Order: sequence, then C-alpha cells, then structure tokens
Amino acid sequence: MGRTTSQKFNTAFLQDTNKLNKSKLVLSNNFQVFHDLLNGEGTTVESNWKEIKEAITSTCHEVLGHKKHHHKEWITVDTLDKIQERRNRKGNNQYQPNKSIKSQDTS
Repeated sequence: MGRTTSQKFNTAFLQDTNKLNKSKLVLSNNFQVFHDLLNGEGTTVESNWKEIKEAITSTCHEVLGHKKHHHKEWITVDTLDKIQERRNRKGNNQYQPNKSIKSQDTS
C-alpha cells in the first residue's frame, strides 16, 4: 500500500462561526448520504473507511481550502526576491563556460 502526502487544510477558518456552521452542515449532508449507503448489504470496513475519509476531505477542501505555506516573519519579501534572483543567476552561469578562465589563457 503506497503512502500519500497528507493534505493540510486551513483550520484557522474554523474560528469563524459562519465557516464552522457551513462545515458542520456540509459534513452532516455528506454523512447522511454515507449513512444511506451503509444500509445496503455487502459493505466492507475498507470501503466504509474510504467513504468516511472522502466525506471529511471533500468537506474540508470545499469549506476550508488548503493551508498556504507562509514564510517566517524574519524573511522579508525583498530578501525572498534576492534569493530567487541569485538562484536564477547561478542557474544561468552553470551552463555557460567561465569567461575568466578563457581570458587568463590568452594572456
């Protein structure tokens, strides 16, 4: 069985009562549909777990959204731009021959 990366949802939105109530409503609707499926014959524990997991993740995805990665406060946007600029320069210079070595050979 392969592992998958965990999905992180923006749970800070649950502090907002509107988002909390909406998530409760959507989750209860999803579980009502799941409960109707449970009444059928031939369901296994694995299939039940997949349905529960899908109900929870789809509700979180719909209501909360994914958690965005935030950089630490001590890294400013200007610093991040400089880091990216340096990465770009290093990437461009990696495939070009070093000009200083050629100029030394001609001397």
